[in-house]
Amino acid sequence: MADIDSGSAQAAPRKRADALRNQQRLLDAAAAAFVAAGVDAPVRDIAARAGVGVGTIYRHFPTRADLIVAVYRHQVEACAAAGPALLATSGTPHAALAGWIGLFVDFLVTKHGLAEALQSDAAAFETLHAYFLDRLVPVCAQLLDAAATAGEIRSDIDAYALLRGIGNLCVGAGNDPRYDARRMVGLLVAGLRLDHD
Repeated sequence: MADIDSGSAQAAPRKRADALRNQQRLLDAAAAAFVAAGVDAPVRDIAARAGVGVGTIYRHFPTRADLIVAVYRHQVEACAAAGPALLATSGTPHAALAGWIGLFVDFLVTKHGLAEALQSDAAAFETLHAYFLDRLVPVCAQLLDAAATAGEIRSDIDAYALLRGIGNLCVGAGNDPRYDARRMVGLLVAGLRLDHD
């Protein structure tokens, strides 16, 4: 009897790990499909990218809103985790800040259709904006503080205001091929530096 119980205990964690890996694969596939075709990408395309059946997607995410929210949260978490990692591995705090802002811009400009989805009446979308701010403003503030402490940038920059400004520079980036949001944000980031002449 003890052998059967111990075998079950070992199988359960493996199953949970497999389920988590499958869910990660689904989220990555959905994110790629959203970049390519927007949040209305067919579920069968997402399933094909993930190498699973359509039923598997619906088992994890019963509605499209559930899938969109999960992808959004997954990518916000990745962006939040990147801040401390960049701070630990970059040559300077300003380089970490610039690298993280680049990731943030990528996040904003590749969310085809997300803004429209967030404006819908779906209850699932109601808390996403607050979640986004709760997770990313503190990361930005940490990077700003480190760069200011190192004497690389001004010390009076508010993280929320900076993220809002970057967001405004990214609005409509995909609609006009003459407009380069990344270049404009790069100019903004360069403008944060203190003049050391």
